[in-house]
Amino acid sequence: MRGTDPHHPGAQVPRGPPAPDDEREYPAAPGETHSGAGKSGAHDAGAAEPGAGDAPDPLFWTRRFSLTTRILAVNLLIVGLVLGGLFVLDTNRKQLVAERSRLARSEVEIIANALAEAPASEHAALLARIGDQQRLRLRTFDSQGALQTDSFVVGEPAFFFADPDQQDWTHTLARTMDRIVDFLVMAPPVSRYDPEDDAEPATKSQWPEVFVAEQARAGTVMLRYAPDRTPVITAAAPYGAQGETLLTMRNATDITAAIRAARQTLLVLLALAVIFSIQLSLFLARTIVQPVRTLSRAATRVSAGREREVVIPRLPERQDEIGTLARSLSDMTQALRDRIDAGEAFAADVSHELKNPLASLRSALDTLETVEDPSLRHQLAEIAQADLRRIDRLITEIAEASRLDAELSRASFEPVDLLALARNVIGGRTAAARISAERDLQFTVESAPTSATMVRGDEAQLERVFENLVDNAASFSPHGGRIAIAFRDLGDTVEITVTDDGPGIAEEEREAVFERFHSHRPEPESFGKHSGLGLAIARSIVTGHGGTLAVRGRADGASGAVFVITLPALEGDAKS
Repeated sequence: MRGTDPHHPGAQVPRGPPAPDDEREYPAAPGETHSGAGKSGAHDAGAAEPGAGDAPDPLFWTRRFSLTTRILAVNLLIVGLVLGGLFVLDTNRKQLVAERSRLARSEVEIIANALAEAPASEHAALLARIGDQQRLRLRTFDSQGALQTDSFVVGEPAFFFADPDQQDWTHTLARTMDRIVDFLVMAPPVSRYDPEDDAEPATKSQWPEVFVAEQARAGTVMLRYAPDRTPVITAAAPYGAQGETLLTMRNATDITAAIRAARQTLLVLLALAVIFSIQLSLFLARTIVQPVRTLSRAATRVSAGREREVVIPRLPERQDEIGTLARSLSDMTQALRDRIDAGEAFAADVSHELKNPLASLRSALDTLETVEDPSLRHQLAEIAQADLRRIDRLITEIAEASRLDAELSRASFEPVDLLALARNVIGGRTAAARISAERDLQFTVESAPTSATMVRGDEAQLERVFENLVDNAASFSPHGGRIAIAFRDLGDTVEITVTDDGPGIAEEEREAVFERFHSHRPEPESFGKHSGLGLAIARSIVTGHGGTLAVRGRADGASGAVFVITLPALEGDAKS
């Protein structure tokens, strides 16, 4: 390249950064009774807060489960909300049973009062009429516990218990669902009522609530389940002066029918929610997880390095975050390949460039041992020293070129005045100053407004660009030549030109001059004095600042070359 000495070319450099319980009554469990006005309890629930210091990582579960599993789990939360409706229905069932229990207590007390006031001869007819009208079974016991009257005997039975063995599968499924819900809500066990055990004439010893009513002198209610798991609500109350007791029984099938109908509707919704959630999860898995897995497999093959031409799918049809990720990975992979290729090519170029001075040095030293002529020996020693200086220069500039990418990636970009920078370079001790003294060169830096000279970047690196370009121009300029640096404001960018009076660069060679180790110079600037890295380093630095570096011919048609730098202009507020 037409270049002075000095930095790493090839790989593109990333641009530097510009400088988250009300009281309620419930039916009694087995062995439990309600007496008088009833008793109820309230429970205060509290949750202990875990210590802040013991709190686990809030995202620990993201390390344990796959994305598909997490998508399915989140979607099934909807199902959980629907499933929660079962608990609401169970609460409604309890409230209905509790209301019926209170009604049963009121009924038994009212009927008991009516029996106490009616003549004994009318009790049977009264019980039969009330039982038929209210769909109740009414029985009275004397003070010794013997059965006196049964409405199902003195009249027609007001209801019959269903036989589970004669019901279809839907009732069996409903009873199974009842048991499951009772288990889920941890409902207390309820004693069973067997109609066959109640076929013979009963005594009050079979009914604990009768004893409780006699002791409490108030109505008492108890809940049991019929064989088909429908509520059987019994209530007892004392009446008369002889210690008689009234026992009522109701089979509240309407409660079970209403709850089961609502539960059936809820189960249908639950099934639909499950199907919808699974389908949605599978859809999300296909649209999110599958392409991510595809990208992961491709990235794994790239990292394994076994397949040189592995292509990361760019997913052009995806305009969402997944597509953006795919294209970013593809671009990153290509940039890594380019960087690796550039590194390999750089290593090959370095090896080639070092072989030439080493071969010359070896030849001079081998010849030196056989030459006796002092003048010739002195000439060979100078050749060896020149080769050593060339090797030292190559190693130094190769090391600097290798560090360039890392330096630019760590650099903090600040506002830089290019006009002042150019003047410092012209007045400094550079190779251009040495050549200027030898050839009587003239350097000019044209003044320009701040809008044309202020950029954001790394001052030291941009100074290096000026040094390389000025040194390159000086090495090609003739005796008495002129080198001019000019600035121009292009709006969003600024343009800097470095113009010389040298022989110029043929159009077909204008890109080659920016290649590493490319050097084509006139005598005496050619042999061993330049590494061919200067322009390559300058372009890498400019590219790292988001700009461009190119070369063209002079606009006035005169002999010479014009190196053109364009850099993003500094924002207006920063300029001021």
